[in-house]
Amino acid sequence: MTTAMGAALRRIQFGNALAAFGNGFTAPFLFVYAWQVRGLGNGTAGAVLAVFAVVALLVLPFTGRVLDVRGPLPVAYAGSAMGMVGALGFGISESAPSVLVSSALMGAGVAVLQPALATMIVSCSTRVTRSRAFATQFFLNNLGLGVGGLLGGLMVDEHRPATFTLLFVIEAAMFVVLGVVLATVRLPESSGADAEGAQAASSARGAAGAWSVLLRDRSMVLLCVLGFVLFFACYGQFESGLSAYAVEVTRISTSTLGVALAANTAVIVLTQYVVLRLVEKRRRSRVVALVGGIWAVAWVAAGASGLVHGAQAVATGLLITTYALFGAGETMLSPTVAPLVADLAPRRLVGQYNSAFALMKQLALAVGPAVGGLMAAVGAYGAYIVMLVSCSLGVSLLALWLGRRLTPVQDRPHRSVVVAGSGDVPAPGSGADVDVPAEALPGERAAVAAV
Repeated sequence: MTTAMGAALRRIQFGNALAAFGNGFTAPFLFVYAWQVRGLGNGTAGAVLAVFAVVALLVLPFTGRVLDVRGPLPVAYAGSAMGMVGALGFGISESAPSVLVSSALMGAGVAVLQPALATMIVSCSTRVTRSRAFATQFFLNNLGLGVGGLLGGLMVDEHRPATFTLLFVIEAAMFVVLGVVLATVRLPESSGADAEGAQAASSARGAAGAWSVLLRDRSMVLLCVLGFVLFFACYGQFESGLSAYAVEVTRISTSTLGVALAANTAVIVLTQYVVLRLVEKRRRSRVVALVGGIWAVAWVAAGASGLVHGAQAVATGLLITTYALFGAGETMLSPTVAPLVADLAPRRLVGQYNSAFALMKQLALAVGPAVGGLMAAVGAYGAYIVMLVSCSLGVSLLALWLGRRLTPVQDRPHRSVVVAGSGDVPAPGSGADVDVPAEALPGERAAVAAV
């Protein structure tokens, strides 16, 4: 990695942390704000969250095309602008239509920022350094969300709407600062021939052609399926089924539930770089398979917490352990899955691949709470735990299956560099970053990757 790439990456990570901080200020309070502070009813409050998710699902299929043709910076600017307008709209909204429009704008902004920032990180890193870059992004995201949520909770008062308006103004300011920071970033440029070839290929293929290439890439399709199950089995349950199970079955208080969530964040913040050193040189597919096993144990612990009667301290400890185990798995995923998406992508379609994976994540985050909430509503908690244990074990099986399709340089990039006999970090455009067409045969992709 060159000095210029390192400087650009640090600016991107700083801007990303500020955006996460601003999001942490407001995300936990959207429902309460619309329902109680503005008096719009719980139906409108639920619609606010639904619109936020649905708009993201609508814009992500088209984001990849724009990323690959225009580059990630213009997309990031657009996302920051939409997020800023949406946050300010929330702060001054007093009617249902204005709140829903604000939710749509902020949802669209946050949705397009995710693949844009991921694509920028890819452009400022190499196969060997991407694991650490994405682990840092995940660490800063959680730190920003945690600190923002803590400070936001201390500042708001549901009887004083002005305190909520201040939160949204602060979030809008964070979006502005993100845009300003990104304006100072100078992304590495491809060679003229590469740039012209990528633009010609993009123009010839169009959005439909880009999706066609991705869908013929069986490794990427399998990774997307794996990503859906991952996010469904963990993040998609935090605010729905698992919370309901903790309160209704384990019978912990809402304040103790906050402690469990804090344990999750603490594990991530305190152990991210320790875990990174342990997993970054391992096979990515086996690391993800291990995550599935850890999460299966986490769900078993959650199920056991509901079976312990007369020993509330034990039940509470098991539930907190569940959240902590989820955090341990998350620290293993952050340096593994996102870099793998980038390494599977042909250079001209990095944005498309990042957007497709973000779409699967968003879909899981929409379906997960719906399924979890429905099963909680009918009291099917036993079936709920069995379903999530099965999903976690399914993650392990899918990861091992994916590992059989990956080339050595995709599954274990650090080892590939050592085997090549070079201690130097490969630069962008070198053999380690060769643009391998998704439709190439596995043997051909392995041969090109080894050059």
